[in-house]
Amino acid sequence: MYHLAQVNVARMRAPLSDPLMAEFVAQLDPINALADHSPGFIWRLQSEEDDATAIRPFDDNAILVNLSVWASLPALADYVYTSAHRQVLQQRRQWFERFEGVYTTLWWVLEGHIPSVTEAKARLEHLQAHGPSAFAFTFKQPFPAPEGTQVTPDPVLDECPA
Repeated sequence: MYHLAQVNVARMRAPLSDPLMAEFVAQLDPINALADHSPGFIWRLQSEEDDATAIRPFDDNAILVNLSVWASLPALADYVYTSAHRQVLQQRRQWFERFEGVYTTLWWVLEGHIPSVTEAKARLEHLQAHGPSAFAFTFKQPFPAPEGTQVTPDPVLDECPA
């Protein structure tokens, strides 16, 4: 059986300690708690102190990374586009610069596999270089899990709401 891994990255307009980022920082715990308790949620990247924002795997220290695993594409899409998370997405330009290149990637992982940041970066790079494929894809152009489960793009997911 397979689960869905997702990574997204964003470049902050200012350090997390800056007043410009205060509203974003204030929403982190509630939005993460919402994810943790959402149907289909399996895992998300966090530091030993439960702080994903402390993990900065890119040369550019202003880039935040979000990495998680979900039971299915519909479960992830539900959280991203129909929960309170959608409001945060719609406000993201307040806190994050427009990102040049691919900033969200999805891929299938074997049940029980926890993807590494290195793996996630490789998937982002592959999508950037080669476009959507079974190795790395998007909400707009999903690929079925290796076991053959069909995935149909949802018209709602064609564009980001922000």
